[in-house]
Amino acid sequence: MPVDLTTRIGSLTLKNPLIAASGCFGYGIEYADVVDLSELGGVAVKGLFLTEREGHPPPRIVETPAGMLNAIGLQGIGVHRFIRERLPELRERRAVVLVNICGSTLDEYVEIARILSDVDGVAALELNISCPNIKEGGIQFGCSLTGTYDVVSAIRKVTRLPLIPKLTPNVTSVASFARAAEDAGADAVSLVNTFLAMAIDVETRRPKLSNVVGGLSGPAIRPIAVRMVYECRQQVKIPIIGMGGITDARDALEFIIAGAAAVQIGTANFVDPFIWGKVLDGIRAYMARHRVGRISDLVGTVDTETAEKQWTSS
Repeated sequence: MPVDLTTRIGSLTLKNPLIAASGCFGYGIEYADVVDLSELGGVAVKGLFLTEREGHPPPRIVETPAGMLNAIGLQGIGVHRFIRERLPELRERRAVVLVNICGSTLDEYVEIARILSDVDGVAALELNISCPNIKEGGIQFGCSLTGTYDVVSAIRKVTRLPLIPKLTPNVTSVASFARAAEDAGADAVSLVNTFLAMAIDVETRRPKLSNVVGGLSGPAIRPIAVRMVYECRQQVKIPIIGMGGITDARDALEFIIAGAAAVQIGTANFVDPFIWGKVLDGIRAYMARHRVGRISDLVGTVDTETAEKQWTSS
């Protein structure tokens, strides 16, 4: 049976729910010879500050048993070079571009949003207020309910583009931050960013990352991320973009059934750059097998009541 994978994120319509996660797909162009960018739901490009940023010195990536740690430090070319050097080709390849924006101050976030709002080819803004491996800027907003509200509401005043704050899991209740973002005018939220973590070389007794700590991603975090998506779904009405350790169609469907309207794939793309078609084929097969005509009909359909009754009666 034919299935409809069309996904709505506020005013933004995606052809399918798969988005390449920021930080794991470069600026999109790097994968253009491997992946048809126009066939993805969207591409969340590498985070952008106002100016170029070098990031942390190596070593800044460490493999873990079920994922990886990174402390890249948001290295990037800055918003002006992105508009000049990368965005034209993304437009040419018909990519749906979600620009991940970063800032050290509220004013920097607002200025980047203002600049991008006047540029053709930008579909949405993903506000990075959750990177755990830099000591200044976004994470200070993302770990404060007031800060989250203030940065989203300030950007809301200067742009009509869909606003999607990317939330940190390194808080007590991520759902309360989703509510703060919604109250401030966010069109959706994406969650979760990486978990603050650390690895030590026991022979040298030194941290394996030059930054000492970094962000943990990959399959190890998936069950926690799914739980957080589920909790946010109970608290907000705006769409949720779920991410964290997705490696195949079943993983993606787990997020969608928990409450995510769309999903982002990050770390798994390093392992298999051809993952996109495989996940889409798997979702289509699942929907046909279960006679689900539209992907939107699966969102938030987890049946906790029946499960609770079974556990109680057993």
